[in-house]
Amino acid sequence: MALPEPEELSSASIDLVRAMSSKVAIPSDSLRPSEFVRVEAAALNELALRLDGTMSGPFAEATELLLQSPGRIVVTGIGKSGIIARKIAATLRSTGTQAHFLHAAEAIHGDLGMLGSGDTVLALSYSGETEELLRLLPTLKRLNAKLIAISGCGTSALVQASDIFLDCSVSTEACPLNLAPTASTTVMLALGDALALEVSRLRGWKAEDFADLHPGGRLGRRLARVRELMHAGDALPQVAGATPMPQVIYEMSRKKLGMTTVLEENRLVGMISDGDLRRLLERDGSRALEHTAGEIMNPRPLTIDGGVMASSALALMEERKITSLIVVARDGQVEGVVHLHDLWALQLP
Repeated sequence: MALPEPEELSSASIDLVRAMSSKVAIPSDSLRPSEFVRVEAAALNELALRLDGTMSGPFAEATELLLQSPGRIVVTGIGKSGIIARKIAATLRSTGTQAHFLHAAEAIHGDLGMLGSGDTVLALSYSGETEELLRLLPTLKRLNAKLIAISGCGTSALVQASDIFLDCSVSTEACPLNLAPTASTTVMLALGDALALEVSRLRGWKAEDFADLHPGGRLGRRLARVRELMHAGDALPQVAGATPMPQVIYEMSRKKLGMTTVLEENRLVGMISDGDLRRLLERDGSRALEHTAGEIMNPRPLTIDGGVMASSALALMEERKITSLIVVARDGQVEGVVHLHDLWALQLP
C-alpha cells in the first residue's frame, strides 16, 4: 500500500489524537511509530502556547524563585516522574544552578535530612496525588521551604499546597491505551529544561562558565581553553633579541613548533617563524647567519589570552592563515604558545 502524502499524515495525526483523547480503542497494528512522536510533538506545542499565555506569569515567578533561592534547589519525584526529576536536577547543575535530586520514597525513610530551612523544592507528579510526595508536605511547611509543583492537575492536593503551579497537562498520552506516561513525561522534561535554561540566561551564564563544568569527553574538548593546550615552561621556544641566528635555528628545531618567541625579561618583543627564516635566506643567502634574532623578528606578532576558548583560537589562526599564537597574560608576561596542530587534534567543529 502506498504511503500517504504529508497532508494526509497530518490529518491522520489529528484524528489519532482525537480518538485517543476520547479513549476509543485503536488497533495497535494500524499505528505507525511516527504517529506516537506526533502526539508528543502536539503536547509540546500545547506547552509552548501555555508558556506564551496563561503560564507566563507562574513560569516567571518560578525562575525568579530558583534564581534567588536562599537555600538549595531540591528536585523530587517518583516513578517515571522521578526519572525526569533526576534529569532536570542534572540540567540545572550543568547550567550553573546548584540542584539536588531527592527520591520521594527514600525521603520518608531518612533522606529528608537533605532539606533545610529556606530550600526551594521542585516536585513532579502528573496526578498531583502521589502519596510519597504528599507525605513530604508537613516537613516542607515546617522548614518554610518554597514549593513549585509541576503537575497535570491544577486541583490536586500537591498543587493546592504549592507556592507556584506549573501546568504540564496533556490532551492524551502517546500510548494507544492512554495509560503509560509518555507525552506527559516529555512535557515535564521540556518544562524542566526551559526552567533551567531561563535561570541560566538570567544569571548571565556564558560558554566559559559552561566549560568549567564540562572538562571531559568531546564536549570538554570543544570547550577547552587555550591555556590548557599551550606549550609552556621548557616547551616554550624562546630566545633573546641578541641571540645569533645559529642559536635561533637550533632553538626552533629543538622545540619543533616552527617558530620561536623573542623575549626580554619574559616580555614579548617579537617572534620568528619558519617563513621569516625562508625570506631571510632568499634575501641574504650565506650572510643570513650573521644576523641576530632582534634584527629579523616580527615585532608585532599576533597574541591571545590564555582564557580564550580553543575554538576561537582555531578560528583566528585559520582566518589569518598562521600556525601558532603566543599566549600573553594581562600583565604582559608570556605564558606559552598554542599551535594549530594542538587544536586540530581536538576535532573542533
